Amino acid sequence: MENSSPLLKSNELFSELLHRGLLFQTTPDIEKHMERPRTIYCGFDPTADSLHIGSLVPLLTLRRLQMAGHRVIILVGGATGMVGDPSFKATERKLLDDATLAHNVRGIEAQVTNLFADVPAGPLGKPLVRNNADWTKGVSLLEFLRDIGKHFSVNQMIARDSVKSRLERDDVGISFTEFSYALLQAFDFHEMFRDETLKCSVQIGASDQWGNMTAGTELIRKKLRGEAHVLTLPLLTKADGTKFGKSESGTVWLDAAKTSPYAFYQFWRNCADIDLKGYFNMFSFSSLEQIRAILDTHAGNSSLQRAQVLLAQELTELVHGTEAAEAAARAGNALFNNEIEKLTAENFQQLAQDGVPSQKLEQPLSLIDALLIAELATSKREAREFLAQGAIQHNGVTVNDETLELTPANAKYGKYHLLKRGKKQFALLVHA
Repeated sequence: MENSSPLLKSNELFSELLHRGLLFQTTPDIEKHMERPRTIYCGFDPTADSLHIGSLVPLLTLRRLQMAGHRVIILVGGATGMVGDPSFKATERKLLDDATLAHNVRGIEAQVTNLFADVPAGPLGKPLVRNNADWTKGVSLLEFLRDIGKHFSVNQMIARDSVKSRLERDDVGISFTEFSYALLQAFDFHEMFRDETLKCSVQIGASDQWGNMTAGTELIRKKLRGEAHVLTLPLLTKADGTKFGKSESGTVWLDAAKTSPYAFYQFWRNCADIDLKGYFNMFSFSSLEQIRAILDTHAGNSSLQRAQVLLAQELTELVHGTEAAEAAARAGNALFNNEIEKLTAENFQQLAQDGVPSQKLEQPLSLIDALLIAELATSKREAREFLAQGAIQHNGVTVNDETLELTPANAKYGKYHLLKRGKKQFALLVHA
């Protein structure tokens, strides 16, 4: 079997995870358990056909664990996705139909396979992608209740904060479908633990999954008399308290069709200085010493945003590849260095190819309507307010004329209209 570097010592691995802010809670003796290579998994339910950047916290932690000499399993919830995890959710999840679920599973499987394609095999083998529908679809309800359900106390399940928060709300409550989710997740762990080809004994996940995850360790202990462990990761928020993974235009997806490499790059390029240390520690594969040096250099002249650029380049390359990362950087440099006058016709064409949000114009269009089409304003009233505030630029020049029309005559090279709102929002309108 192909081998990679020797197993990173357990105390070194856990020290690094701790210093990177990737340890929230663990079962006792997990460090001792991981002194030799183990198989470790994390599950992702296919609520959409793409994961988002919040998913990078567990995904990149799995990547670290594989690189440290363990073997990881990325589990796609083709079965659990039919039910929906109720953990700390305010309302019941909308159930997906079979076709949508199958589509989402395929999308995520392709995504994670690509993300781990370059990670070498360890002593136990290469990273694996599994679907929990493979071992649940043949199990009948009566079998499940008899073999799995009898090992769970309803009293304990009700006492969990994630369930209790829903039970205490008369307007919402919790269905038996969602209530059973913890049993299904425990069943996943049980099945992968007893599978001789996998022997999976560690699960990682977000801190709000602690109850579901320890349900699996309890099932393994009671039913198989085995030792299994869990490790939870902190839920990530921005320093200002807003939700991580959201930009002005919405969720930042890993799928290039949903969030372009350019927009993905810009998310990291625009992150606040106060968030940089946490982001670098959690997401970058630079050493802790290298990260300290990068941040020290950045502090010397933060206006240059060198650290943001390095983080954006590393993560865009990791998720979308070198070529896409270079294209995103090229487009960003042209726009944010305010070099609009220097752009050639070929440069404008490249901006569209590199992922700057673009729209085709079939005929002349008013600036007000153009701002709506380009999603730089949500209403005509808002568009007029932006113009009055001097927040809109057209081809590098601030404009406030509500009656302005975008035509080939006032387009760059008779074709291109580059609109900018504020400091960071760009859109390109191109005459057909």
